[in-house]
Amino acid sequence: MVITYLEMRAPPSPRGVSPHRAEKLALMRAERPTVSFYRYLYNTVGAPWLWYERRKMDDDRLRANIQDPAVEITVLHVGGVPAGYVEIDRREPAEVELAYFGLVPEFIGRGLGTYLLEWAITQAWSSEPQRVWVNTCTLDHPKALAVYQRAGFVPYHQETVVIRDPRGRGVMPRGMEFPPGVGP
Repeated sequence: MVITYLEMRAPPSPRGVSPHRAEKLALMRAERPTVSFYRYLYNTVGAPWLWYERRKMDDDRLRANIQDPAVEITVLHVGGVPAGYVEIDRREPAEVELAYFGLVPEFIGRGLGTYLLEWAITQAWSSEPQRVWVNTCTLDHPKALAVYQRAGFVPYHQETVVIRDPRGRGVMPRGMEFPPGVGP
């Protein structure tokens, strides 16, 4: 897979993106999220894109990551249902990483990703870092790279890595398939 690292060195002009619908939306920070709730979010959002790294973490290590005071996990709810989340990591001085970002598959294609991303970027810049960064890879949604670039991120590094399919090693269930048009 090819991993692309992108950054912003200055906050973009707010665009005021709205999903333009009558649905009830709520953004709620998960304060000291439980491991089971986080695993639900991570596994549900990441399954179509073969997110596997956090699946391999033991509960204690994962808890230390997600409950760190410098890590913010915010969940987008639509009509009271979790529809996606963003994980903002402020642990490195002078920079903020959008560590994880995505939607539950049933909510993709409804304008919610752009809405959540703009909110996340604004939130990331609220601590006035020197840069905000994110990465995406060729296993992520096919539009992910373009969406980040439209939001103002600029690629600064790319690398090709070979991974073993996590479905063949017991990290993810074997029956999980890539969405149509995505994957190797």
